[in-house]
Amino acid sequence: MDIIKKYFPNLSEKQLEQYAALGELYQEWNEKINVISRKDIEGLYERHVLHSLGIAKVIEFRPGTSTMDVGTGGGFPGIPLAIMFPESNFHLVDSIAKKITVVNGVKESLGLQNVTAEQNRAEKVDGQFDFVVSRAVTAFPKFVSLVRKKIKIKNQNKLLNGILYLKGGDFQEELEPFVNQVKIYSLSAYFDEEFFETKKMIHLIIKNRRK
Repeated sequence: MDIIKKYFPNLSEKQLEQYAALGELYQEWNEKINVISRKDIEGLYERHVLHSLGIAKVIEFRPGTSTMDVGTGGGFPGIPLAIMFPESNFHLVDSIAKKITVVNGVKESLGLQNVTAEQNRAEKVDGQFDFVVSRAVTAFPKFVSLVRKKIKIKNQNKLLNGILYLKGGDFQEELEPFVNQVKIYSLSAYFDEEFFETKKMIHLIIKNRRK
């Protein structure tokens, strides 16, 4: 939990309580439904919570912003972002029912009124959103093809509407089709830990929703 306070020192008491509760909540849920590896559950705050909050270092969602988290797993990055931005709305989607069970359990325990969850495939979700976020659920071009029509046209944030994608390693080849639409943010610019040395956030502006 200290690692969250290190990088986000201005959290409210309620936010601090909610982030502090995540460790025990995910331990309990992971014993019932395994959604996080044993290695990663021990490093939950660094590898999952802080990694998710890399997005919050790049953009501060304005009140009323709507975001869909695709392939959320147990709730990442959606749950940490929903705590950080209580006046924005987050719709967490996963095709696996047990993962949505965990998301709903955590959401209810934390009292997160700005979170909804759905077992579905991204391309079948109703509605449109300002942003689609994810943590590298598939190859980037495939992901873009699945969600590009889910992005609203009208912008309300400093970053233009589009995809915010957390990814590690070498992915330059995957970005070649989007060379004029994409900006890459290195999370090592915001976080000191070795884990973030190769971690990036890709921001893809969706200009043409018909393709």
